[in-house]
Amino acid sequence: MSKPFSELGISAPILKALGELSIVEPTEIQQKTIPLLLTETHDVVGLAKTGTGKTAAFGLPLLQLMDTKSDIVQAVILVPTRELGQQIFKNLEDFGKHIPNISIASTCGGTPIKPQIERLAQPTHIVVATPGRLIDLIQRKAVDFKQAQYLVLDEADEMVSILKESLDEIIAELPKKHRTLLFSATLPGTIKQLIQNYLNKNVVQVSANMETIGNQGIDHEYIVVDPIEKLDVLMHFLNSKEGERGIIFCKTKAAVNKLAKNLAINRFSSGALHGSLSQGIRDRIMEQFREGHINILVATDLAARGIDVKEISYVVNYHLPDTYETYVHRSGRTARAGAKGLALTVIQQEEAIEIPEFERELDLKFTEFKKPTAVSLEENNTLLWAKQIFKTKPNHDISADLKTKVKTVFHHLTKEELIEKLLANYVLQNKIDIVEKPVKKFKN
Repeated sequence: MSKPFSELGISAPILKALGELSIVEPTEIQQKTIPLLLTETHDVVGLAKTGTGKTAAFGLPLLQLMDTKSDIVQAVILVPTRELGQQIFKNLEDFGKHIPNISIASTCGGTPIKPQIERLAQPTHIVVATPGRLIDLIQRKAVDFKQAQYLVLDEADEMVSILKESLDEIIAELPKKHRTLLFSATLPGTIKQLIQNYLNKNVVQVSANMETIGNQGIDHEYIVVDPIEKLDVLMHFLNSKEGERGIIFCKTKAAVNKLAKNLAINRFSSGALHGSLSQGIRDRIMEQFREGHINILVATDLAARGIDVKEISYVVNYHLPDTYETYVHRSGRTARAGAKGLALTVIQQEEAIEIPEFERELDLKFTEFKKPTAVSLEENNTLLWAKQIFKTKPNHDISADLKTKVKTVFHHLTKEELIEKLLANYVLQNKIDIVEKPVKKFKN
């Protein structure tokens, strides 16, 4: 049985906020990390899969360790994307709302820098930032970390390439004696090298929920398709998940745009998310997704970082991930907060040989998702066509005279007869075969 937050050393103001947020039981990474950060002085590496509460694992003790009587920046939290930065900033504000005078600033890219400069001129204790924007602020001498005691690298495995270029410049602004707290879902060689180069040799490593991502309540499945049927198979799957929320991952921005357009044409409630979109558009799409106004996100890997929506019931790898770490991050978007989820990977026949390698490297089991029959796919496309008609808005520019003439053509038909004729015409126009055939009986 896990210890309550009070036994981990969390202070009364934070306990009050957690209670109001209905956060009662610490996760494994929180149990292992919080006492360590509150009572020790070592650098810390925290390893835990996505959705296991890493933000609270470092955020709660950081809030408690801040000296609110001082106006200086005492902690810097680096994140790979603005979306994740916004999520962490909101979480810290929620956790710390009963701490008198606590001050947290978000300084991430994608928004105007001037308001951030003005914000940092005010008393600030914790800064949440993306590396690029932080470097910009440092070069403008808009931020002072000379007395900061803590540097947090969150989702470090997702920003290794960025950190290689900017970490030296950021660390140069920090006092020589500071604690580095690195959190990651995976531990590839590049992260091990970063730990060796930048963290103290007495670093303490904490691991939680690392046995297998299959233990998170995720069903890992794959489906083998021909390129020509890939979109139809996906739409068949999405129709079976109508009303549920999910994320479809593509490798490139172009692929995201193309797939999102096809889904929109077929009247799926979807939106696209990638780095080339303006921040305003990305924020609007994310808000629509969080509020349930759209059910499907089509996204690139980096754009989907920071998405913390509990009700995501499935993720689809429309393209096989390039790395095992990427698969971990994609899958981790579903089955959050103890829920169940499905990770479906769509592959072509020549990619099937890679599935056993993913199983071996990630220590999990994939099962084959049953591919729909050709007839089933055609029936699904016919239903999508019907939904397109149903969701088409009336064109009020069409003349009343023409409408009357068309109504005259159909006036003697019942609704059932009209549907029969529409279906027959659709089948004829698309040259498809969804007609039930009589079963031949053979004598023995």
